[in-house]
Amino acid sequence: MTRVSIVIVSFNARADLERCLESLHANPPAASHEIVVVDNASQDGSAEAARKWSGVQVIENAANVGFARANNLGIRATHGEQLLLLNSDTRVPPGLVDALLAELDADATVAVVGPRIVDGDGRAELSFGRMMGPLNEFRQKRLGRGSFEALARRRQYPDWVSAACLLVRRADAEAVGLFDERFFMYTEDVDFCASIRARGRRILFAPDVEIVHLRGRSAASAPLETSAAYRRSQIAFYEKHHPRWVPWLRLYLRLRGIGKAGEAG
Repeated sequence: MTRVSIVIVSFNARADLERCLESLHANPPAASHEIVVVDNASQDGSAEAARKWSGVQVIENAANVGFARANNLGIRATHGEQLLLLNSDTRVPPGLVDALLAELDADATVAVVGPRIVDGDGRAELSFGRMMGPLNEFRQKRLGRGSFEALARRRQYPDWVSAACLLVRRADAEAVGLFDERFFMYTEDVDFCASIRARGRRILFAPDVEIVHLRGRSAASAPLETSAAYRRSQIAFYEKHHPRWVPWLRLYLRLRGIGKAGEAG
């Protein structure tokens, strides 16, 4: 059986996708693996570019179905024991995949592993944390860069890790029904990890394993749509996990100049 299935969702980020696939080609895992690219109706030739790589399966959606659903389509088309979800704007360094697999092998209670994610300048990104909620979002916004950098060097068991690079056991992913597709883009990874933790499983942040993420390339092509998608996902998340706070969240968004829920102002 294939050890790990690598699923990459892409939308109008051809250059990034090509560099991501190039990094996987240059630094392939020793473990048996398969790669599937799920293209969300890109208009820049992303699907055609991905097909040029030997061994890469391409799923070409007729419309942009969102990040959660696209990942689910990729997962269902693969067969690996473990699933590695990668953003198209990541760069895979030597040994990354095998190191993440080793983390899973070392502890049967861990269902999900996330590496330290850094930007192009080597600064740690917010890629793990406590369960999303009013108090934790407030704490997160007040966390200084120095404090966060120190926190991002600590091996720990957070509530969630980012789906920009997330390794999960297939059995655990399937046990929770994969990603909740009500989340078009953003917060789906926090919700996914919450579902897994609800079954008594653990999430591991492994800072000794590191990957580069050139964040926001797809989002940069449509900033207003991206902002609106985040607000819709934020409200959907609160409706699911913190329903009593939804009226207060909507009020907060209005006070910030965001009129109708999910519309960027």
